[in-house]
Amino acid sequence: MTRSSQWLYGWLLLLPAAALLALFTHYPTVGTLWHSFFSTPRSARPAAFIGLENYRQLIDDAIFWQALSNNLWYAAGTIPLSIALALLMAAWVNASIAGRGFLRLAYFTPTVLPMIAVANIWLFFYTPEYGLLEKMTAAFGLSTHNWLGSKNTALGALMAVAVWKEAGFFMIFYLAALQQMSPHLAEAAAIEGASRWYFFRRVTFPLLMPTTLFVLVNAVINAFRLVDHIVVMTRGGPDNATELLLFYIYEIGFRFWDPAYAAALTMILLALLGAAALGQFWFLERKVHYQ
Repeated sequence: MTRSSQWLYGWLLLLPAAALLALFTHYPTVGTLWHSFFSTPRSARPAAFIGLENYRQLIDDAIFWQALSNNLWYAAGTIPLSIALALLMAAWVNASIAGRGFLRLAYFTPTVLPMIAVANIWLFFYTPEYGLLEKMTAAFGLSTHNWLGSKNTALGALMAVAVWKEAGFFMIFYLAALQQMSPHLAEAAAIEGASRWYFFRRVTFPLLMPTTLFVLVNAVINAFRLVDHIVVMTRGGPDNATELLLFYIYEIGFRFWDPAYAAALTMILLALLGAAALGQFWFLERKVHYQ
């Protein structure tokens, strides 16, 4: 096979995936960027080019800044905890313990549940006076509390739901990576007298860095794409305490029917995710060790 034939063969193999990527990712992104420079068409008024006016409106939009702040706190609270819990669970169920298969199933089960079902389950947990969490706190003599109705606890309550659902998903990747490691490494470390913690810190965790980078990228994306269980549990309340960026875009685009402004908000979200992804690969790639 000639070099040109190999080149053509390679591009033909890539063509289906490239076409789907262009159709469902690149084209919508370019279209959203284009629409963000226009006004929203009304019944008697067509869309008009307004330049950066939608982006100027963002600067004075207090709810946007509140949603951005909430999302950053949400990401800071869920990402490290989900990854740490996933790594801990993977290390546990990778060991030779009784009931290991049952534990793996139990940890992974929340992942396969639909988010709407998960939201309704946790609504029961958080129900004032009657919920499971209220029954547990009452057993310790604590007063009743509206977890989703209080500005101080509503966002934290949503974080708990996300960590509970996502940790099992991330655990699968860590478990697969741990099972790919050679058992001779642990045997050699034991012969040298290394403790389990030292072996984990110096050998296991560095070898898990490629997996950690992959999980981290997915965790950041998940932290900024939350809509469904906000719709079920809080609808952004109370007083915008759980208003996150994607839910705010959803409200602007479909509840208040301002797709042009929603397009501008979407571009800001895409820019944030792009910057986060580039930052992760730029700074963390140096720390990634391949076996």
